[in-house]
Amino acid sequence: MLDEQSRLEAKTQHIYSLNQHALPVTDVACFHGANAVSSSEDRTCKIWSLSEGRMLRSILFPAIIDSIALDPRSHIFYAGGRDGKIYVTAMGVEVTSPSSDDSSIIGALDDHSKAVTSLASSTDGLVLISGSEDGNVRVWDTRSQQVIRKFKHSQGPVTNVLLVTPKRVNLPSLQSLRKVSSANGESESRAVIVPQPENDVHIAGNSSSNFLECCLDALQPGGSSRLFESGASTLCGAPNQQGVEWRSKYLELQDLFVREVLDQMPSSKNT
Repeated sequence: MLDEQSRLEAKTQHIYSLNQHALPVTDVACFHGANAVSSSEDRTCKIWSLSEGRMLRSILFPAIIDSIALDPRSHIFYAGGRDGKIYVTAMGVEVTSPSSDDSSIIGALDDHSKAVTSLASSTDGLVLISGSEDGNVRVWDTRSQQVIRKFKHSQGPVTNVLLVTPKRVNLPSLQSLRKVSSANGESESRAVIVPQPENDVHIAGNSSSNFLECCLDALQPGGSSRLFESGASTLCGAPNQQGVEWRSKYLELQDLFVREVLDQMPSSKNT
């Protein structure tokens, strides 16, 4: 929601201005929505209280820090240095007054030959991924602090890494891209997800419709998927226009899905 009037009346566009770094800031990470860690070319990482807008502590490092990743399990963060090392650092947010010390560095991961430009931690904190200017990506086991996988990007430095953890869903594998003709006569690449032959799924009648309606029943108050009922109406007896529109769009989507799947099934060629 936007309040344009309040924005125009505000003297500043920010809540806090945290300016204790002496040189440019290189990275910022947030810990549980309460604290933030920033790194800078001044070779320090500073820990901030987001609720109070003040610095809790400043930690000095042997090298410039370019990247930060937080361990979600504990008050530990990883700082990627331009010396190729990843410093394991205790946040020490229990400190009540701003302090500056370098005793919070409790270890270092050392397997890159150049600056560590990017870090990403898994949601359980057991895996850390690092990218470097040397073109290498390392996957670390944070418990043993050992490299478990290595990747080489031959095109140049790695400037950013992102760890994606999808939900465990049993989906068929993607088919290879194939050339198809588009409406304007040009060819384009398209991939379609279809069941594997060994795990073929029988599409019967209205099963997809029943499945989606069950999902809607669970989401809607009262447990009734009235959006897909052709005679759905409001309490006053008038037609439910939203329900009619949704049902129409749903039927179009269902028809498109069924045609896509049938086009990919070998048996469809004989029908």
